[in-house]
Amino acid sequence: MSEGPTSGPETTDPRRPKSDERAARVSRRFGWLLVFALLAVPMAVIPGDNLTVVSLWGFLNTSGPGVAAGGYPVWSYFLDQPRPFGTLPASIRAWPLAVGFHLLAAASATAGVAVGREDRRVTGGLLALAAAASLWVSVGVATRFGVGTTSGWFAVIPVGALATLAVAVGAYGRDLRGIVEA
Repeated sequence: MSEGPTSGPETTDPRRPKSDERAARVSRRFGWLLVFALLAVPMAVIPGDNLTVVSLWGFLNTSGPGVAAGGYPVWSYFLDQPRPFGTLPASIRAWPLAVGFHLLAAASATAGVAVGREDRRVTGGLLALAAAASLWVSVGVATRFGVGTTSGWFAVIPVGALATLAVAVGAYGRDLRGIVEA
C-alpha cells in the first residue's frame, strides 16, 4: 500500500523497494509528458471545408486571413474585445480558466519530476477541472454553430476535453479514486 499521494525523493522511505522507486519516477515522468502534451491539443475542432481549430492559445482557420498571420491568439481576442469581460458569453469567460487549470496541472506535474514532490490528487483534480472548462468552451462554440439543429451533432468535436479527461483518468485515476474512498 502506498504511503500517500505525495511521491518523495528516493531516500524518503527506506522500506520502499528500489523497483517501486523506479516505477514511481517513470510514472511521474510519463504523467508529466502527458500533461505537457495536452497544452498542444486543441480544445475543439470544427471540421468542414474550412477546418477551424480552437486551442488553448487561440484560433486557427485553414482559410482566410488568420492563416497568413499564424492564427488569432486568444490574448488578442480578449484585448481587442470592445465589450467588458463580464458581458461575454459564459463559454468564452471559461477560456482563461481552461488555460489556467492546464498550466497549474503542468506546474504540479513538473514539481513531481523536478523535485520529486507532487500531490497527484491535485494534478488529477486540476486536469478534471481543465477538462470541464475545455468542454464548456467547446459547447459554447458548438451552440454558435447550431450543433444538433442546422449542423449535425459532430459539427464541433471537443478533442481537448476528451483528451484531458483521458489523461486525468488514465494517469491520475487511482489517486483521484483515493479521494472518494477516503
